[in-house]
Amino acid sequence: MEKQEIARIAAETALEFYKKEQERQNRLKRDRRLRNTKLLLRNYRKFKVHCRENLKELEELKDLDSLEYLDVEELAIEAIIKNKERTAAMVRYVDRMLEIYRILSEKSRKPEDLRRFKILYDLYISDQEKTVDELSDCHKIDKRSVYRDINKACEALSSLIFGVDGLRLIS
Repeated sequence: MEKQEIARIAAETALEFYKKEQERQNRLKRDRRLRNTKLLLRNYRKFKVHCRENLKELEELKDLDSLEYLDVEELAIEAIIKNKERTAAMVRYVDRMLEIYRILSEKSRKPEDLRRFKILYDLYISDQEKTVDELSDCHKIDKRSVYRDINKACEALSSLIFGVDGLRLIS
């Protein structure tokens, strides 16, 4: 075998390995976004309560911010304030993306799109939490269909939450 032939085969092998590694990394990234969306939704009610109950407390903590000298305790308070503000901002953002998803689902010509939104909403968002069994009965579909609808709804919501990067989840 000639040196050029060996170099060509080595280059092709390296390129094939690189492409497979890129695909693997992209799959992991998509999985992470979908996992993060589901994690946000599973904890959504807790975040809402956290924001509602801590709004007044947050304002009281901000009053401590006027101190001239920060010691370790004030730095801890500052970190808590920032954490609460980030949580509130995240909840507001998710609320906006859920509203956009609701509008898109209602405008869709596919009835399953609206059903997916309603299932996602009833399972994770509404004050009246429903179980998968209840959703299955309510929509007259199989439990497996409820889980498929949740996954599809989370994929669609991920594309809204993560923007262009989220679109790669659907494709």
